[in-house]
Amino acid sequence: MSDRSKKPSGPSQRQLRMGEVVRHALAEIFRETEIRDDDLVGTFITVTEVRVSPDGRNAVAYVMPLGGEKADVVIAALNRHTKFLRGELGHKVDLKFTPALDFKIDRSFDESQKIEQALKSPAVARDLERD
Repeated sequence: MSDRSKKPSGPSQRQLRMGEVVRHALAEIFRETEIRDDDLVGTFITVTEVRVSPDGRNAVAYVMPLGGEKADVVIAALNRHTKFLRGELGHKVDLKFTPALDFKIDRSFDESQKIEQALKSPAVARDLERD
């Protein structure tokens, strides 16, 4: 089997570019647009990553409210307003399709914190001192 016949294991360059375009546009929308929802009032939202489907019609936006407070409530509120946010996104980006949005909590912060705590543990520090 040649290398060309293998399917790519990750997203294509096109998907990565589209994800970054959508991520920047969503960040701008959250910064400049007031979404009238009590669960979002005064909440600053960080868009950490956007993964776009191969056909460009769907996107999952990984977000985290500042400080991680009431993240589940914020995600639920954003998912209630996907039609509005998709419309705003359509005005900001020039894509063949404006992707349907799905918001999820970015858990990478939790994972990096677990790794950092593990590295600071006495057992790991002891093992590192041996080297």
